[in-house]
Amino acid sequence: MRTGQASRTAYAAARYRAAHQVLEQGAIFEDPLALRILGQPADELLGDAPRRGMRMFIAARHRFAEDHLAAAVTRGVGTAVVLGAGLDTFAYRNPHADLRVVEIDHPDTQAWKRERLADAGIGVPANVRHVGVDFERESLADRLELDGPAFFLWLGVVPYLTAGAFAQTLGLIAGRPGNEVVFDYAQSPERMPAGRRTALEARAARVARIGEPWLTFFEPEEIAADLRVRGLHEIEDLGPAGLAARYFNRPDVPPETPGGHVLHARRR
Repeated sequence: MRTGQASRTAYAAARYRAAHQVLEQGAIFEDPLALRILGQPADELLGDAPRRGMRMFIAARHRFAEDHLAAAVTRGVGTAVVLGAGLDTFAYRNPHADLRVVEIDHPDTQAWKRERLADAGIGVPANVRHVGVDFERESLADRLELDGPAFFLWLGVVPYLTAGAFAQTLGLIAGRPGNEVVFDYAQSPERMPAGRRTALEARAARVARIGEPWLTFFEPEEIAADLRVRGLHEIEDLGPAGLAARYFNRPDVPPETPGGHVLHARRR
């Protein structure tokens, strides 16, 4: 993202979440604050219908993440850390009474979010804390103080990080027993069939033009090996086939289909 500006991809993700509430009535992921924080009337989102693939992926990744978070709360995890929070609304509709939430994002994007919250009349609960961090220039470890295991929601961020910034943040997460993480990642467009590769390369070019290029890709076996070396186990990694089967009643998608993945792992 460009210094002095809020993340435009964070706005795009928020729009997809809001459009899912309008076009699919939140069938996969229900977010009653998505429209309010976006600040646009529902009828303005009807034209987003053709962008169904990305919209449903974003809905599924949030459902996956928040389902795993709910399970972590039952195991006693008391803090959720939202990395690259953008316009994410979890902290403001948190159903877990004793769960603290820390939102981490670039200071420019956080300032924009605070304006959106105020304009939408969405209050900030007492158990929510905001921490401004530029992941490429600052160490998260220097800014984040936790007194016990935490659950990290790291959605829509990893592809935009350098390999070094990703490794540094993952190392922090893996450093405390009991920590858990959900993040999404992209396989390289080179692994895609010709039609999908063309579409992904076009999208990559669009986000690069607004100053938020895709920088990091992984293959499932590669990221699984990295996680295990760091002590992160109990890995669940859903790619296109797994997401289609779990959330869209589509067991017919071939297991080897490349695309976007969402993954959960836990440090023992």
